Amino acid sequence: MNIAQLRRQLDAQYLRYNRPEFIKNDPIQIPHRFTQRQDVEIAALFAALLAWGQRPTIINKCNELLRRMDDAPHQFITQHQDEDLKKLLGFCHRTFCDTDLLYFVHFLRHWYGQHETLETAFLVGHTQRERLINFHQHFFSLPDAPQRTRKHVATPARKSACKRVNMYLRWLVRRDEHGVDFGLWTRLSPADLIMPIDLHVERQARPLGLLTRKLVDWEAAEELTANLRKLDPSDPVKYDFALFGAGVDK
Repeated sequence: MNIAQLRRQLDAQYLRYNRPEFIKNDPIQIPHRFTQRQDVEIAALFAALLAWGQRPTIINKCNELLRRMDDAPHQFITQHQDEDLKKLLGFCHRTFCDTDLLYFVHFLRHWYGQHETLETAFLVGHTQRERLINFHQHFFSLPDAPQRTRKHVATPARKSACKRVNMYLRWLVRRDEHGVDFGLWTRLSPADLIMPIDLHVERQARPLGLLTRKLVDWEAAEELTANLRKLDPSDPVKYDFALFGAGVDK
């Protein structure tokens, strides 16, 4: 299959899945509950970083978490009193538990006390790899950051493919007329984003020759993205819809 044929195939799949109907069965529905910018950023961060396991379970756990925050995440994080944090105790999804959650809330309160948006936390560095490494370092720069919590924010410094962080950035940065991704952040370019790779994406990408590296790590994510840039240099990660959607259907 040549590039023109591959582009036609993936563009057709992209249009098939990048539509509002996609939202109801995907964790992206969680931030779509909100309209205020900071609420969207926070809800999306938790929905993306908790996105492992079955999608219905992920959605249910994220809804539970937001209920514990009175369905007002930005207000809860920036205005809570110590007593309010008791509502978060006992929360757990897989290995992400209340110790991790309390640090996330602590960091986000610290961040929003100095910044209007979480976007600026992803702007330090010339490449996407550098930006994600710097984000991880800054996220865990507070003195009381638990060592156990670091695994819940992936970093290319550990050779991780950073699937969930890359998905979060896709949600916030990509913008088109279809209404699934938010396009709230304008200082990052969709052209610089890196493809999120999960099992569905991997299984679709390999037979198409888009991914040859055996290990699914940061280099694999860069390889897949580089091949997709040949199809659309300005928006390579739009093909996440095509590969992920087709993988789920199969």
